[in-house]
Amino acid sequence: MPGINTAVLLISCRDRPGLVHAVAEFVLSIGANILHAEQHIDREAGVFFQRVEFDLSGSGLEPTQVAAAFEPVAARYEMAASVRFSDERPRIALLASHHAHCLADLLGRWRSGELAAEVVAVISNHSKHAALAEFSAVPFHHLPVTPETRVRQESVLVDVLSGNDVEVVVLARYMQVLGPAVLNAFPSRIINIHHSFLPAFVGARPYHQAQQRGVKLIGATAHYATAELDEGPIIAQDVAAVTHRDSIDDLVRKGRDLETVVLARAVRAHVEHRTLVFGNKTIVFS
Repeated sequence: MPGINTAVLLISCRDRPGLVHAVAEFVLSIGANILHAEQHIDREAGVFFQRVEFDLSGSGLEPTQVAAAFEPVAARYEMAASVRFSDERPRIALLASHHAHCLADLLGRWRSGELAAEVVAVISNHSKHAALAEFSAVPFHHLPVTPETRVRQESVLVDVLSGNDVEVVVLARYMQVLGPAVLNAFPSRIINIHHSFLPAFVGARPYHQAQQRGVKLIGATAHYATAELDEGPIIAQDVAAVTHRDSIDDLVRKGRDLETVVLARAVRAHVEHRTLVFGNKTIVFS
């Protein structure tokens, strides 16, 4: 039913009998109707994960009351639970360096209404993307950085993000390693795109490494940024076939196509409340 505002419950807890029943019983008890339900059990860790989306239009509860109403169920089963709503539009900042392909793609998807979010800032350590941001009517912030000014620049970056009430940071080929000041301010809310199918060919010049090794697949990986460089929980990945006929330019072109699609897929999953981070893994619901 298009146009309705739905609630989304994201749940994780120790696996035990009765969890699915308890959640379904709660939804029924408030007069709501389940539209989508998906669960997963990490059998090695014994942890249960669930995403339940339900229509509140027949319920006597206001959206602001749902979390408190679910609290007794969460407490009984020792659940970590959060409530989100389909009409929420997280405020996003897009960070980019030299390359514009991921930035331009996300701005285009946002302008077309494909992303359930509000892009409130474009930030770069170079000035070249100002026109692209202006075309999309998004404020542009030029924050140049050198090794000597990195700490100060990151302090200003955090101020810009906080001042714009940013909830999600997207590194759209932002080629600067973020320090603790930024990472700690946005845990599991910084999405990065890596130009390889991690963990292969990490570091600089991945397409040159790939061609020298004669690979038959190249890839891209979107993940949550953590203090361990390129080791954060993976949200989305994809690959493309290549052959010995492909030049480095061919690999770069195919890789950029992958990067735009994979990053958009990861951002969409996050803003649609379909991700749960568990350790260094990510559960991504369909």
